[in-house]
Amino acid sequence: MFEARHPMDAPPTRPDRWETARVPSGGGAADPSPDALLIRRTLAEVAPVADRVTSYFYALVFTGYPDLRGLFPVAMDAQRDRLLKALLTAAEHIDNPAVLVPYLRRLGAGHRKYGTLAGHYPVVGEALIGALARYATVSWGPHAQAAWVRAYTAISQIMIDAAAEDEMRAPAWWHAEVVSHELRTPDIAVLTVRTGQPYAFLAGQYTSLETPWWPRVWRHYSFASAPRPDGLLSFHVKAVPAGWVSNALVRRARPGDVLRLGPPTGSMVVDHSTDNGMLCLGGGTGIAPIKALIEDVAEHGARRPMEVFFGARSDNGLYDKDTLLELQRSHPWLSVRPVVGDGLAGQLPQAVGEHGPWSSYDAFVSGPAAMIRSGVDELKRIGIPGERIRHDAVEELAGVAG
Repeated sequence: MFEARHPMDAPPTRPDRWETARVPSGGGAADPSPDALLIRRTLAEVAPVADRVTSYFYALVFTGYPDLRGLFPVAMDAQRDRLLKALLTAAEHIDNPAVLVPYLRRLGAGHRKYGTLAGHYPVVGEALIGALARYATVSWGPHAQAAWVRAYTAISQIMIDAAAEDEMRAPAWWHAEVVSHELRTPDIAVLTVRTGQPYAFLAGQYTSLETPWWPRVWRHYSFASAPRPDGLLSFHVKAVPAGWVSNALVRRARPGDVLRLGPPTGSMVVDHSTDNGMLCLGGGTGIAPIKALIEDVAEHGARRPMEVFFGARSDNGLYDKDTLLELQRSHPWLSVRPVVGDGLAGQLPQAVGEHGPWSSYDAFVSGPAAMIRSGVDELKRIGIPGERIRHDAVEELAGVAG
């Protein structure tokens, strides 16, 4: 049901396996409220027993309300942590409404595709409180419980309202027919689809996608092109080990198959109000949204400098190099630098650091989780302010691939 998805920079990460999903920093209160302190104590206590809390949480949901099982995938391996992660992330940032409200509104609208209804939220809240009460034996008590109830009530109401508003203007999901399937390497395919209804998005955004072979299993993919006059959408997909959706899309999908798309989201988009240069790092299939950004800049007629570093572990991984080099030949403001090496997370940022200076550029980073983290660190080190660095959500596009 719930997803944790954040497109920009985040608070410091935590060492436990319930690492907080990445929410943009800034705008929060200087000192935490009493409720926030109680909530964070609970989170710290249950972190070491995350697996048991998660299992007990779902046991409460499914035994008490078995009809809700149909909203989840048949196999819960990939999904099981995501609902709780989203709830706990939201609760931890309860003092930061400037960030929390937009995040929850995106979640509330996006969760319509799962069939989530307003009446489901009390059920989830009841299970959340029950699981925390069982495992937070030291920090739990009447005050902690009241803090969590207040936080969850606020969180759920924002999401319910956002879903209701979104329902007035957009469907919960779109049917999308595969019109072409091009295998670029044995593990990478470029899919082009046509939606049955108009689908508006911005270059650099992403969507969630469900295949007919794995119902209720959704995975996120970036659009590989800017919006096109013919309305077609393209995605670059790499089959990953044990990846249900990615393997189905690469090895099984064919023209005529019908997929489902969730709403577009993400803020890794071009600010056309400025003429700042653009520095783009794309690793593996992370080059897809970068390619969309190139097309977007070209269509706006801007002549702003755009520097693209395209990294892969081998020459074979530079599957879209010819397309990018052709774009470079067509646009004198565009420079493309392929980078090959086993240590992509270190070598691609290192290659960027060897050129420059980049302090006046806006930066865009897309690819594997380790590469995004090292890339952001390197960009900050060489003088690009954090607020001018945009990147895909680490957890969804890279860390939870499948």
